[in-house]
Amino acid sequence: MSITTKGGDKGTTSLYTGQRVSKSDARVEAYGNLDELDAFIGEAKHHIADTALKQMLIETQNRLYRVMGELATPDGSYPMPICEEEVDAITDATHGFEAKVDLKGFVIPGSSIASARLDICRTVARRAERRLIALSQEAEVPPVLMKYVNRLSDFFFIMARIVEVQEGVLTYKTKPAEGCK
Repeated sequence: MSITTKGGDKGTTSLYTGQRVSKSDARVEAYGNLDELDAFIGEAKHHIADTALKQMLIETQNRLYRVMGELATPDGSYPMPICEEEVDAITDATHGFEAKVDLKGFVIPGSSIASARLDICRTVARRAERRLIALSQEAEVPPVLMKYVNRLSDFFFIMARIVEVQEGVLTYKTKPAEGCK
């Protein structure tokens, strides 16, 4: 079987249920942004030396596949939905990272290649969340998905800071621009 089905030649795609929708549909846009995030996570993990952090990124990718699957199943029949315990897990991981980083102000993103990649993940996660909110204004979106996607940008932000602490390059913006009073 080829991955080229020609089914999308007229601007439509299939959801998990087999229903055809426009490729510009808010649902497709929402999970498309998460697919982009997944690709950036895939790149980021190649720049992370810490095996525990790398494993957390792999687990996040696995959950994202399930989030996308659930979004692609508007009738609620997706067999492996995200659960509250997974929202709690990403929240707890974020809090655990926060306890290890003494944040003192605005951080200048990308003080290393690895943290820069994670900061890209953070911004794509925020865009994905905005697309999910737009979808929720048109269609039912499970609240647990909203919570999980909301947690992602904080998770990537603080993971980037952990990497910068590990690499000794955490940088703060603490002074005014030159020429300003």
